Amino acid sequence: MNFIPLYPEMFLLVAICAILLIDMFLSDGKRNLTYVLSLLALAVTAALTVGTAETGTSVYVSNNMFVSDPMSVMLKLASYAAVAMTLVYSRQYVTDRGMSNGKLGGEFYVLALFSLLGQMVMISGNNFLVIYLGLELMSLSLYALVALRREHTVSTEAAMKYFILGALASGFMLYGISMLYGATGSLELAEVSKVAASATANKTILVFGIVFLVAGLAFKLGVVPFHMWVPDVYQGSPTAVTLLLGGAPKLAAFAITFRLLVEGLFPQAVDWQQMLVVLAVMSMAIGNITAIAQTNLKRMLAYSTISQMGFMLLGLLSGVSNGSSALAADAYSASMFYSITYVLTTLGTFGVIMLLSRSGFEAENLDDLKGLNKRSPWFAFVMLLLMFSLAGIPPLMGFYAKLSVLQSVVATGQIWLAVVAVLFSLIGTFYYLRVVKLMYFDEAQDSNLINPTADVRIVLSLNGLAVLVMGLLPSGLMSACLNAIVKTLAS
Repeated sequence: MNFIPLYPEMFLLVAICAILLIDMFLSDGKRNLTYVLSLLALAVTAALTVGTAETGTSVYVSNNMFVSDPMSVMLKLASYAAVAMTLVYSRQYVTDRGMSNGKLGGEFYVLALFSLLGQMVMISGNNFLVIYLGLELMSLSLYALVALRREHTVSTEAAMKYFILGALASGFMLYGISMLYGATGSLELAEVSKVAASATANKTILVFGIVFLVAGLAFKLGVVPFHMWVPDVYQGSPTAVTLLLGGAPKLAAFAITFRLLVEGLFPQAVDWQQMLVVLAVMSMAIGNITAIAQTNLKRMLAYSTISQMGFMLLGLLSGVSNGSSALAADAYSASMFYSITYVLTTLGTFGVIMLLSRSGFEAENLDDLKGLNKRSPWFAFVMLLLMFSLAGIPPLMGFYAKLSVLQSVVATGQIWLAVVAVLFSLIGTFYYLRVVKLMYFDEAQDSNLINPTADVRIVLSLNGLAVLVMGLLPSGLMSACLNAIVKTLAS
């Protein structure tokens, strides 16, 4: 059996176990080694992913349950980068708050890497149960991370809500998978697609299975009406964990949505695309309108996430039009580009929020951003770039992400949907520009100096500049996404 495509997952699992054991024997003064080893593990995993990838081809292993293809390689590399940036931004935050028995322990880093391992399995899963196992590995790690500050009742409450609703969503997904298995007799994505396209499948059971499957996916994406957990968990979690929730898992959520709906249930695209239309419009409406009323910064960004995920769904629902799949590659690559753009921008946004936080103080309210330009002109400028990108203002990366998705919608003839998306995007611009107004035109309420460590200063600066540079030169990443989707669909 060919184990080469599995090397990154196998190495990361061994590395996590080693880091956990090493951390047990470290004295308090040497616990910084856990952070360094975690970043080193990510670097080696990335090198293995690149080294074991077959250029432009898909390799199936483990009885076709696991696949290494251009899309999985690209999304995994983006996930490694997202988790690495999260660890860099979070190091000081985790240390100051003693998120492990009053000392900096390895639990945060180990659980973050375990959640990444789950995401890798989700991204490369080619079987309904393998994808589900990856999803649960990621989810269980995130449940524990949300509750990591055991002495904080708000964090504990957020973890309970997340766990209960997450279990409900898992139930939806498993019930949907069981119905799809009953209708098609297989759990392998390609086989399910083949049977679904034939006349032998029970169409009624198939559609019911799709409904439950889409409900489970909608929860993981955090779209309306399965969004109830997002604001409470974003606000209640430690900011470092909120960043972990809002970053790499969104890439994995896009990946399993693509795997299950496009690769597994493409013949039923007409059915699930109609469901995604409803989810997208409701998410953009409720997300953008509700965000305006928020005074808590993390809660505002939670509703922003809901609206952004609704926008991302526009690409996924534009792949098939009038029975033709000619637009599929462009639509799905636009959605993938949007996911990467959103994650990159969110990482920087929460990075700035953690920069403003310090021991005994959480920068969680909009008022905490007042006068940031006077305290730190450079990081105020970085935050400005990130807010403008989320709002979709040219020439930043977010503008081209929105534009490419809207072009996919217009190409299918759904002009009304594109108009609705633009209108809600304009409404959303208000609360992003409000942040800029607070930073540049209001008097500072906090006079403490902002003095980040060198690694945070460098990574956060590069994060902000990347959003600008990729906005000025978007064609490289767009072409990479298109190429990955085209080759993945062809295999």
